[in-house]
Amino acid sequence: MKVLVIGGGAREHALCRSLSLDPDVTALYCAPGNAGIAEVAELHPVDALDGDAVARLATELGAELVVVGPEAPLVAGVADAVRAAGIPCFGPSGEAARLEGSKAFAKDVMAGANVPTARSYVCTTPAEIDEALDAFGAPYVVKDDGLAAGKGVVVTDDVEAARAHALACDRVVIEEFLDGPEVSLFAITDGTTVLPLQPAQDFKRALDGDEGPNTGGMGAYSPLPWADPKLVDEVMQTVLQPTVDELRRRGTPFSGLLYAGLAITSRGVRVIEFNARFGDPETQVVLARLKTPLAGLLLGSANGTLDAVPALKWHDDAAVTVVIASHNYPGTPRTGDPIEGLADVVAKDAPHAFVLHAGTRQEGGTVVSAGGRVLSVTATGKDLTQARERAYAAVGRIRLDGSQHRTDIARKAAEEA
Repeated sequence: MKVLVIGGGAREHALCRSLSLDPDVTALYCAPGNAGIAEVAELHPVDALDGDAVARLATELGAELVVVGPEAPLVAGVADAVRAAGIPCFGPSGEAARLEGSKAFAKDVMAGANVPTARSYVCTTPAEIDEALDAFGAPYVVKDDGLAAGKGVVVTDDVEAARAHALACDRVVIEEFLDGPEVSLFAITDGTTVLPLQPAQDFKRALDGDEGPNTGGMGAYSPLPWADPKLVDEVMQTVLQPTVDELRRRGTPFSGLLYAGLAITSRGVRVIEFNARFGDPETQVVLARLKTPLAGLLLGSANGTLDAVPALKWHDDAAVTVVIASHNYPGTPRTGDPIEGLADVVAKDAPHAFVLHAGTRQEGGTVVSAGGRVLSVTATGKDLTQARERAYAAVGRIRLDGSQHRTDIARKAAEEA
């Protein structure tokens, strides 16, 4: 099968890497891609938010499956345009992608499906904002209703900071704070059948010890040795299947990747948020552990035939990914700096460690930084301790002026395992 992946980050590199290893994939394309993806897929320029342009490119390439990676094209309806051109597409419709595109819509769906989540208020005026902040008290959880690339949420004890963030949003969701560790659980669905993947945990804060500003994610690991073995079954029964059933009942069936961001609270599992696509950087570790070939799963979702897919198979290995970010991230990042040492990782650390590119581009014969999160250094091992050692050994070979990374990804889980 010929596959076209839309996007150009580390998530798309992880998808392309897995697809390139699938014997059923005869041709692999990515648009627009990045310097690392170019090693496993043929790159093509495209405006990822232009559904007609994506559909035209897919038609020209003879693609038999289009995989839309990022959230913005999904919310913009790119998957609808591809399907209208008669090409199977992995990713929800623009209407169903509102599950990520609007926090208020997601709360409404959860209420209809009786999914456990935080109590919340949707606010559009200063008076409503003040009332909601007073009702919940600190710590305050304030979420921009729309897409914000993982940076639209503020959690703070400072009521003025919470109010300022809320006032900067057109529409905002203010909700109760959920205690307990956070877990990301992905599920592939065709709108009826739901296949959960293995859970992962990511690290949102920029600095060690979960200090510093919120980011799109600075690292992740899987599996979670501390989690209840029944967690996936519980989330399937109380969150994933009811949500998919509710969206189908509403006439907006959701096919693609349903991502549940969960808090394991003292009162049980609660949904923090839904996303409508693979998460970054959790995808990097989840796909590193998936043994089942990826293309058939994504096509089964696109064609509505997931019920015929055999049970998923997983490697026993653990996986850890560490994000190398550019100077000043998550503020305005410095770009254009040369990246050295990538060949050293291939020579000395493969196949247990590999580098997935996020914000990179080719400049002459040199790979340079082109975004905030630049690389996801990923490694597998017999347990989290070995996977961590391999990931950080590979990180140590890479040189990017002014770069930053956390040194504590998966440390606590490895120590307690």
